[in-house]
Amino acid sequence: MEIRYGISFSKFHSDELKLDWKETYLAALDDLGVKKIRLSAHWPNTEPIDDKFNFSELDFQIAEAEKRGIEVIMAVGRRLPGWPECHVPDWVQKKDLADYNREELLEYIEKVIVRYKDLSVIKYWQVENEPFLTFFSRAKCGEFDEDFLDKEIALVKKLDPVHPILLTDSGEFGTWLGAYKKGDAFGTSLYLYIWNRKIGPFRYPILPAFFRFKQNLVSLIYGKKPSLIIELSVEPWLLQPIIKTPIEVLQERMGLDKFNEMINFAAKTGFDEQYFWGAEWWYWMKKQGYPEHWERARKLFGSQQTF
Repeated sequence: MEIRYGISFSKFHSDELKLDWKETYLAALDDLGVKKIRLSAHWPNTEPIDDKFNFSELDFQIAEAEKRGIEVIMAVGRRLPGWPECHVPDWVQKKDLADYNREELLEYIEKVIVRYKDLSVIKYWQVENEPFLTFFSRAKCGEFDEDFLDKEIALVKKLDPVHPILLTDSGEFGTWLGAYKKGDAFGTSLYLYIWNRKIGPFRYPILPAFFRFKQNLVSLIYGKKPSLIIELSVEPWLLQPIIKTPIEVLQERMGLDKFNEMINFAAKTGFDEQYFWGAEWWYWMKKQGYPEHWERARKLFGSQQTF
């Protein structure tokens, strides 16, 4: 089976690592040779002031992807990739989203869709991120409102009936049923190594067959749809910022051995399209004098391995 690889890229995450985000992004496109990428229109970056929109960063990312013929998944919504899961501008007063703030959220989504919907590089609109994973980050995101999610999906479909909508769910904890049913395409995360406050470093006791079983089940119920690994985590799971963590701890949590394990594990799940999470960290490690992850990824993207 030929596996087509991509990455997620986030200016938000690059800023956390104190990287030059443009340099990092272009290195991913030109040095790694990425041909598929997920971008995130984080609300605080896109509308930092009420009704004052900033598209300079996204415009740059889209334009550079266009030059190289790279497929783009654009994620929109309040809950998007990266801790603390739900991202809202400072001017938004309530994180549980009062009616006023819901309308503001829909307005921001509309601005993003209208701006980029006619571009050929857009492959999917991702609406929210793992919205059905309700127990995770409830303190940051509030209670899940499925009716409002339907309203977001309907808005995107109305504004752009051409490009399909991708919905995502957790690979380890999600049932996949809601996200698979509501989306035109489905994306799962895949995490093996995490950090638990009570028991410390932990590897989920699962096999690739776990993902194949869930895929077969939802396909049987709702029919076959395009499905992919949207977040294959090859970045260390930490309880503190990466830049404040000793290199030896980072290597222990996601060394090259675990990096390769993740690649090989994912190759056996049956998903032929897979997007890595962690490219900004690979580049940060390279800047610290540890280029092993970056070089391994460069070799992988260069060969687009067949398993």
